[in-house]
Amino acid sequence: MRDARQKKGKYVFLLLRLAVVIGGITWAVLWLSREQRWQDFRNVFAQMNPLVFAVALCFFLLSMVIVGLRWWLLLKTQSIYIDLWAAVKLYLLGWFYNNFMPSSVGGDLIRIWYVTKHTDKKFEAGLSVLVDRAVGLLSTLTIAGVFYFLFLRGRGAVLSIDRQGGGSILDSVRQQKLVLFWCGVGLLILLSAVLSFSRSRAWMRRSGGFVYRHGRAAIKRVIKAAILYCASPLIILEAYVLTVLLQLLVITGFWLVGRSMGIEVGVTYYYTFFTLVWVLGALPVSVGGAVVVEGIIVYMFTRFAGIEPEPALAIALVQRIIWMLASIPGAVIHIIGAHLPKRLSLDYDQPE
Repeated sequence: MRDARQKKGKYVFLLLRLAVVIGGITWAVLWLSREQRWQDFRNVFAQMNPLVFAVALCFFLLSMVIVGLRWWLLLKTQSIYIDLWAAVKLYLLGWFYNNFMPSSVGGDLIRIWYVTKHTDKKFEAGLSVLVDRAVGLLSTLTIAGVFYFLFLRGRGAVLSIDRQGGGSILDSVRQQKLVLFWCGVGLLILLSAVLSFSRSRAWMRRSGGFVYRHGRAAIKRVIKAAILYCASPLIILEAYVLTVLLQLLVITGFWLVGRSMGIEVGVTYYYTFFTLVWVLGALPVSVGGAVVVEGIIVYMFTRFAGIEPEPALAIALVQRIIWMLASIPGAVIHIIGAHLPKRLSLDYDQPE
């Protein structure tokens, strides 16, 4: 019965995310159909240089191959040896799942499932995927932060709420101190009500014991794995620097496409906006971040870079098109089963 309820909940959540995508697409179509927007939108796309688009696509595909190499290096740090090409194929497969599954963590789950099925070091193998994701997230936030604070701060700041003077997000939080206080009081009342029942207290004790036992074991493994990563700091640094350079290369490709479409906006806006969007797009609000990613890009470029909505939507769709085209290799790998390597070393002390 419980499994049935969980399955039903998953289907409902999936339907809600699909509804977000369908609703967003419907709204965009209706918006473009008004006035001269559709014609303006077509004119922007008509200016795009196909060669520049092809270069941007190649940049993106190259980055995916190199990121597969990054994960392979992190696996080696934990003495888990798989073929380099197998790691790259798994990453391409993961990208396909990222774009066609309800959440962008779908590709991470595929990689975790694969390595844990083929090694005794299941925890360490799964942790390598999480570390790989963390390296990518850190590099993304680094780019966004550096270019915002060095180049865009003070130009209609991205964290500003009101262009007319308003205030920062922190100012808004300070203004809502009373609301936050009563929210805290409400949570304390709810917790007190739960603790007043003996069955709920017993359940919390059992849950706490379970979390303590398994959490303690997990922490020990995390510490052990962290020691191995710290013993190879150059590999972690190499993975981080490589990721930063690749992301800059990919975003530069989008900027070149934008310039070919007549969008005269500095590349620093792209570095800041696209990286922020990549972080926010990872939230499981829609399928593959569709509509949500595009909406945030349009909002940022129109609000803070001062361009019209039509070209902002065009560059957002260019990114989506490149993502979808880059998913084709992963789809082929999924269909023919090429993500299953022929050999996998089981000797964790010596590589193949």
